[in-house]
Amino acid sequence: MDAKNEITLPGGYCNSRTTYSRFLTREVSVGDIPMGGNHPIRIQSMTTVDTMNTSGSVEQTIRMVDAGCEYVRITAPSIKEAENLANIKKELKMRGYHVPLVADIHFTPNAAEVAARIVEKVRINPGNYADKKKFDQLAYTDTAYQDELERIYTKFAPLVKICQEYGTALRIGTNHGSLSDRIMSRYGDTPEGMVESALEFIRICEDLRYYNLVVSMKSSNPQVMVRAYRLLVEKMVAENMNYPLHLGVTEAGDGEDGRIKSAVGIGTLLEDGLGDTIRVSLTEEPENEVPVARALANRYTKRKQSQPYSSIREIVNLAGHTNVSPYEAMEVNAFIGGSLVPRVVVDISCENLKDPFILTAVGYRYDALNDKYHMGDQSVDFVYLGSQLPSFTLPGNLKVLYDYEIWKNLKDKANKHPVYSLKSYQDAAVFDSSLNLITLTNDDLDGTYFADLQIDNTVVFILETNQPHGMADQRQFFNNLQAIGLNNPVIIKRSYPAEEFSGPVGDIMDPEEPISKIQLYTATDMGALLVDGLGSGIWIDSPATPSDKLASLSFGILQATRSRISKTEYISCPSCGRTLFDLQETTQMIRSRTNHLKGLKIGIMGCIVNGPGEMADADYGYVGAGPDKITLYRGKEVVKRNVSAVNALDELIEIIKNDGLWIDEGEYGL
Repeated sequence: MDAKNEITLPGGYCNSRTTYSRFLTREVSVGDIPMGGNHPIRIQSMTTVDTMNTSGSVEQTIRMVDAGCEYVRITAPSIKEAENLANIKKELKMRGYHVPLVADIHFTPNAAEVAARIVEKVRINPGNYADKKKFDQLAYTDTAYQDELERIYTKFAPLVKICQEYGTALRIGTNHGSLSDRIMSRYGDTPEGMVESALEFIRICEDLRYYNLVVSMKSSNPQVMVRAYRLLVEKMVAENMNYPLHLGVTEAGDGEDGRIKSAVGIGTLLEDGLGDTIRVSLTEEPENEVPVARALANRYTKRKQSQPYSSIREIVNLAGHTNVSPYEAMEVNAFIGGSLVPRVVVDISCENLKDPFILTAVGYRYDALNDKYHMGDQSVDFVYLGSQLPSFTLPGNLKVLYDYEIWKNLKDKANKHPVYSLKSYQDAAVFDSSLNLITLTNDDLDGTYFADLQIDNTVVFILETNQPHGMADQRQFFNNLQAIGLNNPVIIKRSYPAEEFSGPVGDIMDPEEPISKIQLYTATDMGALLVDGLGSGIWIDSPATPSDKLASLSFGILQATRSRISKTEYISCPSCGRTLFDLQETTQMIRSRTNHLKGLKIGIMGCIVNGPGEMADADYGYVGAGPDKITLYRGKEVVKRNVSAVNALDELIEIIKNDGLWIDEGEYGL
């Protein structure tokens, strides 16, 4: 296992719009559960109790393993915690648990060297293992830069040699928010910098003939994460590397938001055939992460494999993924496409259309006393009624979609628009003057009906798919439209049959929000397109899912892909043994008082390790600084240090108010 594998690739990724294949990585030994190669996608999580609490760590690890966790990560911030890993491991074995343990290291090479003699795998962050992060703006000459690399080599080499001696695996885990000042000086806060940060350490390992490596490119921003992993694969293949990939979105948060954000980032890459092990980071008990990760991974166990690649050149191409061009749609009816935010469609045709209060589920609250509707930031843009006619007046700026055969006979067509099949559009005698929607699939582009269509600037496509690898099929549709020379807006529609998507996944569920396949699959299928700038709207067709859940899910996906901001975003770490306060309780407390601040990003970090770095994307930060002490940030800038936890939220709100970004809760009347 010490010799470097040459890359012989029987599979790449996304080489066809209808088939799926994984990027074949080298096999890496982690205890007696190997990853990479043709092994299943492995599931892991991380303990949240103090590492010095041996019994607590053991009990939590057992719960995680019983939930299906295959690797368990434990923080080792200093030598004493690293040494205590031996006690935890011993107790687990006495209890009959032989799960591989992973030591999580930040800042402390001596702790890593101790842990590497005890556990099966060590994770280090190249941004803070041997480099510094002081947010300094430094200029490095080529000579100075090379001198720093030589210093890192000297500091990192002892750990590599210990890992060789003890058969310990090593994860080179780059985090977007903790790139060193040296990397930042040359590459900036970019995916390119993330990739180079990892490659520097990988090259040192290879120079020392050590190859038992896993690599990660984690970020709290799914767009950054996706681009970084794709770029990493391209760069690795160029240097004849194929190390396994650990996937994860850092600080994803909790509840539905955390699951959606994780699925957008992790699911997009799994769809591309990337990923050998995954960890879903939720601000919840770690055993809650496992069934979410398992549901994401299991989707690909039976996915049809494509034909092998015939050359390395094919996988290097990566179908243009590292430099994806967004689909630039025209604007139709001053409402959809162009630079406008993606629109949301929800089907309410099976609801009680005699009751105006049913619109509350899709964001329009009816005020019977004043006979008007109130809307908010998560009010849907279109409702689909099919062939059903409501017996009440709909809100004035809610657009209504009808099947063409019903629409053409309506006397009042204001704000009502037809939905056609390809054939009905070709045969139609009446068209809407502003907005006509045509349902079609990628395959329809090759058909005679499409070839004969007269498509004008009122047309919006509703894109469906019947392919097993539906995301790739729909992604190919956008390429095909561009090749044809069309730029009409496209609403992405995915259908999830009631018989397949009506229940939770796994035995462990969040008490407030059951883990649902529909939540994870939609975030993957639509998120994978939206992160690349594809799509002017989304339509989730799921008969088993209530309308309010479909609306919330749709806006959650748009928020996670940064394509439409409709609520406050919380960048919240999942807690670990370094955490200095109850993250779950604190997150809910902060959310309860700030969740109306649309567009604001608030970082909630349990300790300084996950502080200014991992919340670098946040507008404000609430970071544990010590027992009962909180440090408050504006972006990367410390505003107040060591504030009492009792007063910290009030102080944070006061900072937001002083910055002119606080608004009182309220709604807009129609």
